[in-house]
Amino acid sequence: MYDKLVIVESPSKSKTIENYLGKEYHVTSSKGHIRDLSTSGKEGLGIDQEDHYKPKYVISKDKKDVVKELKAAVKEAKTVYLATDPDREGEAISWHLADVLGLDMDDDNRIVFNEVTKDAVVDALNHPRKIDQNLVKSQETRRVLDRIIGFKLSKLLQRKIKSKSAGRVQSVALRLIVEKEREIEAFVPEEYWKIKAQFEKDEIEFTGELNKKGTKKLKISNEQEALEIFNALSKEFVIDSVKKSSKKRESKPPFITSTLQQEASSKLGFKARKTMMIAQKLYEGIALEDETVGLITYMRTDSTRLSDLFVESATEYIKEKYGQNYVGKVKVSKKKENVQDAHEGIRPTSAMRTPESVKEYLSADEFKLYSLIYARALASLMAPSRFDATSVVLENNNYYFNASGSVLKFDGYLRLYSPYEKQKDEILPELIEQEILESQNIEKTQHFTKPPARYSEAKLIKEMEELGIGRPSTYAMIIDTIQTRGYVELVDKTFKPTESGILTSDRLTQFFNDIINVEYTAQMEKELDDIAEGQDDYFDAIDTFIKKFQPLLDEANEKMEVISPKKTGEKCPECGHDLVERHGRYGKFIACENYPECKYIKKEKVEPEFTGENCPKCGSPMVFKTGRYGKFEACSNYPQCKYIKNSKKKAEPVMTDEVCPNCGSPVVIKKGRWGEFKACSNYPKCKTIIK
Repeated sequence: MYDKLVIVESPSKSKTIENYLGKEYHVTSSKGHIRDLSTSGKEGLGIDQEDHYKPKYVISKDKKDVVKELKAAVKEAKTVYLATDPDREGEAISWHLADVLGLDMDDDNRIVFNEVTKDAVVDALNHPRKIDQNLVKSQETRRVLDRIIGFKLSKLLQRKIKSKSAGRVQSVALRLIVEKEREIEAFVPEEYWKIKAQFEKDEIEFTGELNKKGTKKLKISNEQEALEIFNALSKEFVIDSVKKSSKKRESKPPFITSTLQQEASSKLGFKARKTMMIAQKLYEGIALEDETVGLITYMRTDSTRLSDLFVESATEYIKEKYGQNYVGKVKVSKKKENVQDAHEGIRPTSAMRTPESVKEYLSADEFKLYSLIYARALASLMAPSRFDATSVVLENNNYYFNASGSVLKFDGYLRLYSPYEKQKDEILPELIEQEILESQNIEKTQHFTKPPARYSEAKLIKEMEELGIGRPSTYAMIIDTIQTRGYVELVDKTFKPTESGILTSDRLTQFFNDIINVEYTAQMEKELDDIAEGQDDYFDAIDTFIKKFQPLLDEANEKMEVISPKKTGEKCPECGHDLVERHGRYGKFIACENYPECKYIKKEKVEPEFTGENCPKCGSPMVFKTGRYGKFEACSNYPQCKYIKNSKKKAEPVMTDEVCPNCGSPVVIKKGRWGEFKACSNYPKCKTIIK
């Protein structure tokens, strides 16, 4: 028997928090969501379309034991606190827990904290509040909208064009990638030429580039024009003007979810999913020498605000570490549209906890991400860097060349953030107006305009954020989905749409252009924000959407052309029907068109890969084979000879970017009878398989 029960989402977070509280507290975990929309009822949507679209929820199969344990724990406690994550999804999970566990919705039993530290948790327990029903309704609206669009559109596409799925935001993200590809395909390169002159003075080399003739800006379109200008130039240049100025560069604000994903992608090479997985662990708690503590604040946030307490302590640290002249002003950013909730920016929970001081307790990737977050947050409170900038214009026969340079005079915030924001000094010699310089070399070079670049992961996230589609916390999942569905592929770290992706996007654009577009999706996010603030209604939002969506769906069901699988020209050896190309979990394969009546799949003949050794038993060549536990060496004379070479090397598990929803351990790729699958690395203690 205990007085107070605290329920969080994550098992690892529950262990951290329990260390902060006294014996009268018991901390346990819901291990994420405990229930979801049912797949029963009309069209399997899990909503009662005759009763104001009332959702019907069911406890997830893998959470029935968890719920049973939670109910038992609630009976033992006098007071229950719901401490799920401080966002709309966390609020919804608290509401589901209260509903399933029979807690009073009018009780002040909801606590929130932005960081997993003792002070923050204790303070939250001293200020409980009621569950925010507006936040719950907003999240419920999002979930129901996603279910309606996902189920109905996916079924349509599967039946008509054999695509795998569609989604409210994922389909808009795919459309952005497809439209970018069309821009690239339509691009016609244009020729242009550059003329540059190299100079040297006082052993300092610099370059000037042709910019104008007289007062008119020059555009050199072909070799003939370049040659005419080149022949008109002499070796001697006159310094026409020298302008010097002082400039400063301000530091950037602390990370929000989207900017963290972008910077971790460009600076560390992390995928968005990996970034969020590591950040989750840093937030939930790291075991240090004498305590377990969250190293960063909550990583799902749209706000760059920093708490007064952190600003005060971080400013004092900067002053002591670097000096008073490195202390900057606190940046007050204007609130952007669609900023969710009054969170802080992503920051370390203590400025004193430097990356080097905790390095031994972190993995290599955890250390890299923590270092980036720490540097960005503290740099945001530091003074700007200052430069002396020089701009020079050189004249030659009425042709004007520009050269520019800058020298860092005070590093400011770059003292801490320079590993992530390089500053290259372009040094110019001391130059005087009307001074004559002789060029060491003048050269003309041919160039062609380049097509727009494809989206990298960082650029796609930035584009979605600027357009207001989706939520930063969902970007990783969106990107993961369009990849796993085979709609896009990575080419030189950028997204290129596949044939399936282009076809899917084109059909959705053709029949659902009024809904699957940037403007409507962004407007829907605004509507969800209004519901969260009590300014809109769940029923009105769903009803308005369905009345817009259903006629489009009816027309698509009637008019969208059915695309049959591509025939190979071969016949099925088992039933005589045509063999066709199909796409499955592991890529393209050839199978009978008469599926499911005929389940024939053509197996490609694989040439044996010889090891270079002979079997010690029968003398036949040894070959590499792949089995349940990976690659091994065996006799090529199987089944007459069944010799297998023993390997003492234990295969290392292939890690993924996911964590087990039940115990929080890393998820790994394993090999079984039916191929590869994802499972918890904590087997046999945890037997979770990720589908």
